[in-house]
Order: sequence, then C-alpha cells, then structure tokens
Amino acid sequence: RSELNLNSKQLKLSDLNLDDAGIYICECHPHAVSISLQVFKLSISSNGHFLSNEDLELTLMQNSSHPQPHLSINLFNVTNNIVKPEILQKDAPQKYILKLKHLNTTDSGTWMCHVHSDSPSINQNISFDVKVLGFGKEHMETMYTTAGNTVILSWHLNFRRIVWKEGFTGKLNWEPQGNTIIHELLDFNVTTHRELHETKKSNHIWFEIPEKKTSSTIEVKIPKVQLNHSGQYHCQLEINSRRMKTMRALVVMQVSANPAGPLAMGGKMSLLCQVSGPLPSNAHLLWERVNGTQMETKKSKQREAKVEVSVSAPGLWNCHLMEDNNIKISLNYTVEEAHVWNSYAVIGAIIGASVLLIGLVCLCIIMGMSWQRRRKRAKRMAQAKQYLLEKKTCQCQR
Repeated sequence: RSELNLNSKQLKLSDLNLDDAGIYICECHPHAVSISLQVFKLSISSNGHFLSNEDLELTLMQNSSHPQPHLSINLFNVTNNIVKPEILQKDAPQKYILKLKHLNTTDSGTWMCHVHSDSPSINQNISFDVKVLGFGKEHMETMYTTAGNTVILSWHLNFRRIVWKEGFTGKLNWEPQGNTIIHELLDFNVTTHRELHETKKSNHIWFEIPEKKTSSTIEVKIPKVQLNHSGQYHCQLEINSRRMKTMRALVVMQVSANPAGPLAMGGKMSLLCQVSGPLPSNAHLLWERVNGTQMETKKSKQREAKVEVSVSAPGLWNCHLMEDNNIKISLNYTVEEAHVWNSYAVIGAIIGASVLLIGLVCLCIIMGMSWQRRRKRAKRMAQAKQYLLEKKTCQCQR
C-alpha cells in the first residue's frame, strides 16, 4: 500500500487504516526529518442505507503517536446546515459515537463531518453518503371523497432518485373502517436493477391497478367508491428484516333522502348525511339550506358520523364535513317540489284506471250472460233432438 517517489522523495500510502498512524522518519545522512501521521476512521451504520424513520449512527475513531486530543465535531446535512446529533463520549477521545434520530427521505445525499482541534491543529472534513428509502409523503394523509367518485391512492417511492442498489419487497394492506380484519391487496418487489413488479393478491374486484403510471409509484384505483371502501390503506417496505410503512386514510361521504323523489305538497322528507368512520373531537357534520335562515341548519352531535334533517319545503341543501371550522368536503342535495300537474295526472290516472276496471267488470258480466243464453239454447236443442230420436211428438199450441 506504499509507493516511494525517489525524485520528489514523497511517500504515498493508499487505503489508510488506523494502524498506519505514527511517526514517519525520512533520513538523508546526516539529516533526518520526522512527520507525525494522525488517522481518522468514520463508520456509518447500515452502510449508509436506511429506511425512513430509522436512526443514523456515526462512529469516529482516531489514532496517533501522541496523546489523543479531544475533538470538536460538527455535522452538516445535505443542505449544508449544521445538525445537532446526540454525542456519546464514553470512549472519548479515541472514539466518538454520534446518533441522529428519525431520518426521512429528504436527508438523502452527501453529508459532511467536520473535525476540529486547537492542539494539535486539526481541521478535517470527512464526507459520507446517506440514502434513505421511503415515500414522497411519509406522514399520514387523509383523502376525502363522495360516494360514486373515482379515487386513486398512490405512494411514490424514491428508490430511483437516490439510486438505491439493493432489492427490496413490499405490500399494500387495507384495514376497513370499523373492522379489525386486514386484507392484503397487492405485493410488490424492486430488483437490484431498480425495476418495480406488482402482483394483485386480493379477490376484491372493486379496485384496479392502473396501467399508465410511473415506474416508481404504487397505485390503486377505486371506481365508483362506496362507504364500505373506506378505511386505512397501509403501504409497507421490507429489506433485510427491517420494515417501515406509511398510511393513507380514505373518508367517504354520502347523502340520501327518505322518501326519495319530489316533495309532495304539504309533505315532509328526511335528508341523511353520513361519513365513514367516527369523527375526531374537532370535527362535525353540518346540514344547511342554501340561502336559508339560521334555523334551517342541523349540526351532528360530537363524534357522530351522521346527521339527519327534516325538510318540508323545496330547495338546495348542503352537507359539510367541518374540522376546526374548515370545510373538508361538501355534498349537496336538491329537494324538488312535485308539480301540480303531476298531482292531476296521478288523479286522472286513478280515475282512468277505475273506469277501465268498471268497464272490464261490465264486459265480463255481459259475456257471462251471453254465454249462459247460448248454453240454455244448446241444451234445448239437445233435448229436442233427443225427443225426435225417441219418436216423441209434442203438440204445439195454436
């Protein structure tokens, strides 16, 4: 690992390790020059490859022929800002352990460890790479939608951007709202060539895997979403028995009327608005009539996922899901009035049906009486024929 240049009298040492530290003496009779070599070694946990929310641990060791100086260490992240890790100096000054908790995907890149000492004078920068595998949106995200819409849930992986060279696997699970049974919808794997392969695992036909999407996105499509499709969708990564996951929550709103259809004159109907799952303490449902009065509103009770309002007049009604006075989702329902001509048409139809029924009854009676006359006539003819056959005569009155 050493190379000597005789012309320049330079000694080159390659692939340094801690044992190379010490005093190097160059002798040229009768003179001698000594140089002290101090060596630092920086080790990174998990070889610099982390899953999101894992802890980074750096170990800095030094070796020299002199007593080891106490070092001042600063850590700079990818944006060149100083990061304050936890420093464990139980083995200082020879060994320093720095711990940085809860990495996220934005921490991926080249970091810098700056080592400083006044005596002896040391100003050394040691760079190292950090790769954090995870999703574009790691925090819990809630999606609000209304029944009948098309919903696409997606998780974007960053393995291509950070040039992740290891293969890993993952799966997508669905936990329905109010149900502890977990369904595995699909699993996937990423090869060392950074190719993504997905396999549908569930027999549920209500969701699809879209064909047109980026090669680093896990995605499911739910056409005509219903209340029972709500719940929590967990996307999980696994590599070398290490796991991380992120979640998307789906909340669905639906409104209905009882009885359905136009509102009859003088009648009433109930409008029901409901969302999937219980509401947090800072949320509520609110029915309100557009351009209506303060009295034409109805608020749900705390933590109730439905609210019902009684309506006796036509108009446009809106149901809002409110969180801290912010509208998360709205759905409207138009109460239509049954027109007067519709009532006349119904009455006319009833009268017409009654007349038709009476006509059918009269026709049946007439046909029955006619049948009875034909039957009596046939019977008399049969009797007369029988009398003739028996040579009987009858005397007709003149």
